[in-house]
Amino acid sequence: MTQIARHFAFVLLVVLSTVARAELPDFRELVKETSPAVVNISTVQHVKAANYQQYGLPQDVPEIFRHFFGVPNQGGGQDQERDSLGSGFIISDDGYILTNNHVIKNADEIVVRLNDRREYDARVVGADETTDIALLKVDADDLPTVELGDSDKLEPGQWVVAIGSPFGFDYSVTQGIISAKGRSLPDANYVPFIQTDVPINPGNSGGPLFNLDGEVVGINSQIYTRSGGYMGLSFSIPINVAMDVVKQLKDTGKVVRGWLGVVIQEVNKDLAESFGLSKAAGALVAQVVPGSPAEEAGLQNGDIITHFNGKPIDLSSDLPHQVGRIKPGDTAKLDIVRNGKRKSLKVTIGTLPDADSAELAMNNADPKEKVSNRLGLVVGALNDAQRKSVGEGVIVREVKGGGPAAFAGLVNGDIITMIGGEPVRSMEDFDKVVKALPANRSFPMRIVRRGAAMFIPLRINE
Repeated sequence: MTQIARHFAFVLLVVLSTVARAELPDFRELVKETSPAVVNISTVQHVKAANYQQYGLPQDVPEIFRHFFGVPNQGGGQDQERDSLGSGFIISDDGYILTNNHVIKNADEIVVRLNDRREYDARVVGADETTDIALLKVDADDLPTVELGDSDKLEPGQWVVAIGSPFGFDYSVTQGIISAKGRSLPDANYVPFIQTDVPINPGNSGGPLFNLDGEVVGINSQIYTRSGGYMGLSFSIPINVAMDVVKQLKDTGKVVRGWLGVVIQEVNKDLAESFGLSKAAGALVAQVVPGSPAEEAGLQNGDIITHFNGKPIDLSSDLPHQVGRIKPGDTAKLDIVRNGKRKSLKVTIGTLPDADSAELAMNNADPKEKVSNRLGLVVGALNDAQRKSVGEGVIVREVKGGGPAAFAGLVNGDIITMIGGEPVRSMEDFDKVVKALPANRSFPMRIVRRGAAMFIPLRINE
């Protein structure tokens, strides 16, 4: 490379670097304008310390020996205090503050501190564990407030900023981008989380997630970690979901959400093939809850819900997010695929129950059994307790190695209720349905495993 060429390459590199730097956002004004409405939240929980006498030990047992007896740190039955730290933000100038439920859960005292060091005692207006939202109130006027954005308009790749108190370092600012939308996390089926790569750590919980316009679009809630610290995956509650909760907490002090009454599962490639679908999408109905809105609307096991109120259901996790935001009593439209044919149903949305129904009882089947060499398994009839809790079907007593049943993942104790769209109500039904199955294709098989209904693809190669 000549000297002129090297010089030209250097100039080009400088120009490109300058352009790249110019395109990066400057967060300084955003932070100055929004920080006054971000608060630090500290809580105190009074707990009763263990009394060594309850362990049969003298009160003056040395602390160094306590762990040999499984005794907590402090003896003597004296009260202790547990502190926690989190973040929040002011949504109205008369003192309403939004944070996470887990930040203030079981707290006896809640103190809110602004960035000008003013402190207020706060009370809980209401909290919702399902969405991990808590609404606080302090007695004050003319407080600085945040502006609320529209989380439905967010797109992956957008810049976002978080302000909070990670590890107690007040008003720390971190930035990143939206990584994905509509994420489902364990035990949080009704929250379509915003996934970001914004560094979030303990203490950030309850703090705001801002877009570049300085509007709150989410509440920082969870991180995925194997070390206890930030690993590049952070999750925020969409502000639209949070404000729906806030309205209900203000109006009634509690939250109700829509309920359809189905157990659903993902439609993977093999299941899509077995149901005759062109692509893997939708929410597969593994079980319709008796007496639910779904049953009243005519939804059936094996239906695949493709749209809810006109919105596509690409993943099964999309359905709870949309149903939960419908007001109980309102009517919704379901587009489904049943036995390869498309149809629509109208359903009146119910109210999500406070707790799930009792677990299904699984007792031993009676000794009557049926061997199916075609599937490679042994099935038996259900006993009275199983029929009462599950309905009709046959129970898997033994899975033969190398057969279609083993390849499909069936295990002992599974209860088969449907194969290829045909109900299996008895041993006779099972024998008849299995004999009629064509070879060299996949079929959906509905089973109940440990009380949970699901579909699995079954393929017979003969």
